[in-house]
Amino acid sequence: MQGDSWRRHVASGYTGERRVHLEALAELLPHQGLVSRMVGDDDPVLWVWHPRTGRQTIIFATPSAQGWLFLWSSGGQGSADDLERTAAALRRTLDLAQPG
Repeated sequence: MQGDSWRRHVASGYTGERRVHLEALAELLPHQGLVSRMVGDDDPVLWVWHPRTGRQTIIFATPSAQGWLFLWSSGGQGSADDLERTAAALRRTLDLAQPG
């Protein structure tokens, strides 16, 4: 494989793992009072919203030197190794976010 074909192959290898991490986080979000939906087939992300405040964000999962990380707007991030803490941090972000 060369060039773009190789890059697509590597990216597709991460797609399955990315989806597994996002699904694991999504399972915990109802316990935080949040609702989510997976969007994007080839590049999955998690759309999360707070039903009470109406605030929402998109969660990206990305590999890093420390393992998989979740990233969201306003500089939020959490570890895939600590899903409970990540879900709680996400809840705090959507509780505190300014509307707009």
